[in-house]
Amino acid sequence: MNRYQKLFFILLVVFFIHGCIKQFSPPGIDTLEQNLVVDGFLNTGADTSIIQLSRTQNLSQTEEPVKETGAALSVEDESGTTFSFKETGAGKYILPPYGFDQGKKYRLRIKTAAGKEYLSEYVAVIKTPAIDSVSYKIEPVRNAVVFYANTHDPKNQTHFYRWSFEETWEYHATYASALEVIAGKVVLREKDINKCWQTFKSRNILLGSTIKQSSDIISEVPINIVPISTNKLYIKYSILLKQYALSSEAFEYWTTLAKTTELTGGLFDPTPFLLTGNIKSTINPSELVFGYFSAGTEEKKRILITPGLGSFPRCAKTDTIPIECRSLDELCALRTEQLLLTYHGKRSDSVTVASAECTDCRLRGGTTLKPAFMN
Repeated sequence: MNRYQKLFFILLVVFFIHGCIKQFSPPGIDTLEQNLVVDGFLNTGADTSIIQLSRTQNLSQTEEPVKETGAALSVEDESGTTFSFKETGAGKYILPPYGFDQGKKYRLRIKTAAGKEYLSEYVAVIKTPAIDSVSYKIEPVRNAVVFYANTHDPKNQTHFYRWSFEETWEYHATYASALEVIAGKVVLREKDINKCWQTFKSRNILLGSTIKQSSDIISEVPINIVPISTNKLYIKYSILLKQYALSSEAFEYWTTLAKTTELTGGLFDPTPFLLTGNIKSTINPSELVFGYFSAGTEEKKRILITPGLGSFPRCAKTDTIPIECRSLDELCALRTEQLLLTYHGKRSDSVTVASAECTDCRLRGGTTLKPAFMN
C-alpha cells in the first residue's frame, strides 16, 4: 500500500469519526469509490520517465491496490507536441529519454480504458543540482548507521528538494549447500544458494528546503537509518540516492502529504484534510485525483561500503544422515526436507544436512543474481 492509498483511508475515517471519542466503523465503507492515483514525473534528462497508475482502496481490503491498466498516457508541451507513454506492466507506463526543450512547460494527459480523461496543469522544467556526496556515520546510541545527503545549488535557485533511495545488501545463509539430489542421485549443486542480494526502495517522503537560508546548501540531511541488528551492514551495503528539485507548489504538496500520512494516528496529531495535486478530471473537476505531476531532471549517486557491522547469522546445528541405495530412484534413505551440505565420512556414505531456512538464502527474500555495482 503506497502513501496515496494510506492517505485515502485516513481521510475517509476522519470524516466519519471527527468529533467522536468512541471508535466507530461507518456503514457502507466498502462501497466507496476508487479514486485514481498518479505516481511519477516527466524526466527531461537522460533517463526513462515512469508513471504508475492505480486506484485507492477501501478500508477492509488487504490485497494489493488495483492497477489502472489499458490507459493512454501522453505528455504535451505548450506548442502542442505530444509524447506518448507505453504500458510495460500492469499500471506501469514508460516514456524513453528524449531531447526535451528545457525551456517549455509540459502537462500530463490520461485517458482511462473506461473513457475518463484527466489533465494536469502545465508545469515548468526544473533542473536538479548534482548530489555532492552521500555520507554516513555510526551512531552508538542508536546502534545504527545513519546516511546523509549533501548538495548545493551554486546559482542559489533551487531551495526545495525531494529524495528517494534504493538500498541493496549482500548476505549469506548460515550453511553452504554443495550437494543436491537430481533423479535420485546425489550430485554437486550447480547453483549457489548461499550468497544473496536484496534490494528495498524507500517508502517515506524525504524533503529538504533552504528557503530560510542565505545560501542554497543542504548539509547532512538524514535519509536513512540502518540498525546494525538488521545485519544489512555485515558484508556489503550499497545505497543509491535519487534527488529531485521541486517547485514551491510541489514542495507544499509533498510536505502536506508527508504530514498527513506519517504524523496522523494519535488523538493530538494534525487533522488531515482533502489533499489533491495538480491533476483534474476534464469532465468532473470535483472528482478526487491523488498525485502531483512535475517535470525535471533526476540526479543519482551511489555508494558501496563494507563496514562489517553486525553478526553472522546463527542457526540450528547440522545433522548427518546415511546414504542408502544411492544408485536407486526415489532417494531411499534421503527422504528429508533438509538440504544437503557435504559428504560425510571417509567412504562418503552419509551427508551433512541442514534446514532450508539455514541454507537457502533465497528464502529470506533475496536473489542469487549479483548486481553489477556490488563488486
